[in-house]
Amino acid sequence: MCGAYNHSMTFHNFAKPFLYLAAALHLALPVQAHADSAAEQASTSALAKDYDRVINQLVTITEIPAPPFKEQARGEWMMAEFARLGLKDVTRDKEGNILAIRRGSAPEGTKLLVVSAHLDTVFPEGTEIKVTRDGDILRAPGIGDDSLGLTALLAWVRAMNTAGIAHENDILFVATVGEEGVGDLRGVRHIFTEGQYRGRIGAFISVDGSKPARIVHRAVGSKRYRVTFKGPGGHSYGAYGIVNPMAAMADAVRRLYDVHVPADPKTTYSASVVSGGRSVNTIPDSISLEVDMRSPAPDQLKRLEDRFLTIVDQAVEAENFARSTQYGKISVEKLRIGDRPAGMTRVEHPLVKTAVATLESYGFEPELRASSTDSNVAMSAGIPAITIGTGAGGGRAHAVDEYLNVARDDFIRGLSAGLILVLRAAELDYEDD
Repeated sequence: MCGAYNHSMTFHNFAKPFLYLAAALHLALPVQAHADSAAEQASTSALAKDYDRVINQLVTITEIPAPPFKEQARGEWMMAEFARLGLKDVTRDKEGNILAIRRGSAPEGTKLLVVSAHLDTVFPEGTEIKVTRDGDILRAPGIGDDSLGLTALLAWVRAMNTAGIAHENDILFVATVGEEGVGDLRGVRHIFTEGQYRGRIGAFISVDGSKPARIVHRAVGSKRYRVTFKGPGGHSYGAYGIVNPMAAMADAVRRLYDVHVPADPKTTYSASVVSGGRSVNTIPDSISLEVDMRSPAPDQLKRLEDRFLTIVDQAVEAENFARSTQYGKISVEKLRIGDRPAGMTRVEHPLVKTAVATLESYGFEPELRASSTDSNVAMSAGIPAITIGTGAGGGRAHAVDEYLNVARDDFIRGLSAGLILVLRAAELDYEDD
C-alpha cells in the first residue's frame, strides 16, 4: 500500500436507512448474498479452526524477502501454495505476477472477480526481517503491508475448500509485483493491459492493510518526477559567482511551496529526495530532486503537474539570469518516474454496497476512503474496484517496527468479514458494468 490514507468519510447517511429498511422488508437488493447462511457459517468456522496455520503462514511469508523489483522468491512460494490448494491455471506472467483461478458455476468466458494482494515491500535488499511476538502483537518489516494480504488469500481459499463452497463467478487470485513506490503499479498495470484475463475482469478487490473497516473506493492519483539540474561546476572559491544547479533546485522547491492546493479534494505535493554534488569545496555540476504530487481528482493533479513543470523552467531561467554563465548555463532534465491514475467506484455500486453491508454485519463501522493502491488501475479504467483491509488492526506501516494485532477472536472476525465479502462479490452480476 503506497502512501498514507489521504481522505476518509463514513457511509452516506441517506444510504444506511435504505439498507436497514430493505433488510426489514426482505427486498432483493444487489447487496444480498446468494450463498446461503449455512455455507457462510461453514466457511468462517473453517477459518477459526485454521487460526494457528494462518499465523504460521503469515510469519513464513513475512520472512521471505521481497524488496522492490526482487519479489521472485516470495512469488515462487505463493505459486506453490496456490497449486497445493487445488487452484487452476496457476501461472507466473511475464511481469512476475502469480495468478490462479478458483472456478465458479458461471459459463466459460463470463466476467470474473479478481482478488489480489501485493508481493513487494518498501524495504531494500539486505533489510533484516525476523518476526517477533509479544503476546498478541507480531512485529516485522512488511508484516501488514502486504504479507497479511497474501496470507488472507491463502486462508480464504482453504476455508472455501474445507466448507465445500461453490460460487457463481470465477475468482482469479493474484499476487502482484510492483505495488510499492517506484514499482508504480507495474504488476497490476500488466494484468489490465496485457494480461490473459484483461477482457474478462468484471471487478477487482485488493487486500492491502490491517484495518478491516476500511473500504478504499477512491483512487488517489500521483505524479512523481526526478528533475536533474545541470551546470558547468567548478571550484567553490575559484569559480565563485558562476551559476549553481543547487541554487536553481532550491529556488524550484521554494516556488513549489508557494503553490496553494485545494483541501477538498485533498491535493498534496512533497519535495522528497535530493542528491548530487562532488565535495564541500566544489560547485556541483549536477543536482537531482524527486517530487511527489497527489490528488484523487485528475483535473487537480494535472493542474499541479503543469504548475510544477513551469516552476522548474522558471527557476532555471532565474538562475541563469542571476549569475555568470561564462562557462555554461544551467539546464534541466525532467523525468517522470511515477504515474498512478486517479479514479473512483461510486458508493452506489453493488460492490461498495456489498462491502458496507458485509462489514456492518460483522460489527464494523465502514470507513469509505481514498488512497493509492493496486485498485487505482481498475478504477481509472471504469472497472468496479475496492481495496480492503483484514485482520485485527496494526500500525507503523513502511517502518521496520511495523506490527499487527493477532488476538484470535478479533483477527478471525476481520478475516471472516473479508472472506464473506469475497464470496458475496463473486455472486454479483458484472456483465453490464
